[in-house]
Amino acid sequence: MMSCFSCFSSHRKDIKIDIDNGSRSNSRHSTDCSGSGKGKSQVDGIENVMVNPKKSGARSFTFRELATATRNFNEVNLIGEGGFGRVYKGRIESSQIVAVKQLNQEGIQGHQEFIVEVLMLSLLHHANLVTLIGYCTSGDQRLLVYEYMPMGSLEDHLFDLDPDKKPPLSWSTRMKIALGAARGLEYLHCTANPPVIYRDLKSANILLDDDFNPKLSDFGLAKLGPVGENTHVSTRVMGTYGYCAPEYAMSGKLTVKSDIYSFGVVLLELITGRRTIDSTKRHGEQNLVTWSRPFLKDQKKFSKLVDPLLQGRFPRRCLNYAIAITGMCVNEDANFRPLISDIVVALEYLASQSYNHESNSGLGHSAVSSSPSSQDRNICS
Repeated sequence: MMSCFSCFSSHRKDIKIDIDNGSRSNSRHSTDCSGSGKGKSQVDGIENVMVNPKKSGARSFTFRELATATRNFNEVNLIGEGGFGRVYKGRIESSQIVAVKQLNQEGIQGHQEFIVEVLMLSLLHHANLVTLIGYCTSGDQRLLVYEYMPMGSLEDHLFDLDPDKKPPLSWSTRMKIALGAARGLEYLHCTANPPVIYRDLKSANILLDDDFNPKLSDFGLAKLGPVGENTHVSTRVMGTYGYCAPEYAMSGKLTVKSDIYSFGVVLLELITGRRTIDSTKRHGEQNLVTWSRPFLKDQKKFSKLVDPLLQGRFPRRCLNYAIAITGMCVNEDANFRPLISDIVVALEYLASQSYNHESNSGLGHSAVSSSPSSQDRNICS
């Protein structure tokens, strides 16, 4: 199932990404940047991308327009807050509901990340990447306008759940989310030319629509991958603790396999329902990958990894297969991690079998029998 496939198959149309026209500037939070201009030069960098309407559908908003859309950034409309700043729900002139992200000038992400986000999402378009509707560069204000994702992030549906308000994700929904996220990553690694390394894959950056279709978001840390004979990109280590590949964290050498490790950590979160880093756990269990390694190596212990909220409602063989894929992704040796194209092929099969299992069991969205029938024993083998 994990046979090798070429990323650059003939039916794909490569996308050329040229961000050299955009001015780059140093920031205390930026990575591997050149130049030192700020202010107008950064705005010019965005405008250089926007001059070709065929390349991007993103539009320029005034600050007044976005203030109106969010009722002057009313707390009632606040839907999230992260390293970039606060995110508000809003409504623009067309009556379209949007998410408006406002840069916090004192936040942990800066102007460089804003530039990268606009450039990347202006040129990259895929069903599993969030859509950038527009941006604002009025004065010192830096805002991004995205399509609104009504179900929030994957993180919202995995941790600290109130069972009375939010039921746990079913096994098939978890596999659906994993597959969609993998397809988004495959687009970045295999279709974009040169490849794009996401660098900040985590459950908080996987957003969900009404049908739990996932979209990758927050591209401020994304980097263009190595080209030609180069094997890696050397850059300052950035990302989220617990998701960073060990070789990248130690050396600053970034490759697409760094993203594969992060994807494996997300798979672990989906399977276990545990946070990547959880200080409330006892010593030895606070780091998810460290805690899981003994179980990943012994199939007899796979069941110890499963989220208790699933209550055994999953096809056993599919679980075994999903854990095997996860183990390969978080391998400490990057050379032994699979390509994202192989992961997509495996998860397509896994998701289809999980869905068939639930359909055949007659248990609907949230339940799958834990007692394998003869039909169950034939799937995911």
